[in-house]
Amino acid sequence: MPSEPLNLAVIIGSVRQGRFGPVVANWFVERAEQHGQFTVDLIDLADTPLPVELPPVPPVLQPKMDRPAEMADLTRRIEAADAIVVVTPDYNRSFPASLKAAIDWHFTEWQAKPIGFVGYSGASGGLLAIEQLRQVFGELHAHTVRDYVSFPRFFELFGPDGTLREPEGPNGAAKVLLDQLLWWGSVLHDARRDRPYASAI
Repeated sequence: MPSEPLNLAVIIGSVRQGRFGPVVANWFVERAEQHGQFTVDLIDLADTPLPVELPPVPPVLQPKMDRPAEMADLTRRIEAADAIVVVTPDYNRSFPASLKAAIDWHFTEWQAKPIGFVGYSGASGGLLAIEQLRQVFGELHAHTVRDYVSFPRFFELFGPDGTLREPEGPNGAAKVLLDQLLWWGSVLHDARRDRPYASAI
């Protein structure tokens, strides 16, 4: 167990009008704060412009991208995180374009950090998006933890005030996810501190 709380970034991946992501993210933030081992930073991608046109030089040749000035706060918060949870829906059997843009605008900021997922959608509960995100983050040298939280038919699971109608199962799944993030986050935090990460860039 770390001597100080780990920095946990919780990222709301959808920016769509009328999105449900903030409800799910706020629920998870409460679980993380109650866990007691994390300092939680809730990041809403809707707060930052995310251009889809990237700089001309690929990250493999220039790991530190020339990013728009308004992206500086997002970059700082991702870089400061010891562990990350992505809250994502399924859109057309995949994850939102806003989330892919945020991922692609960064590179070394994800390296050697654990990533967890909280998914929601009408049918799969976000699992289609989560499985694709595992491949994306693996390419960026991040470690995605095995367990996750999933909300299929989310609109039936949450009440009008944003609370879960039957919280026992999701609360248990959230604790398992947070315990895994705590273990991996602690180990990888110390490893990054003690030696440079050996990537190809």
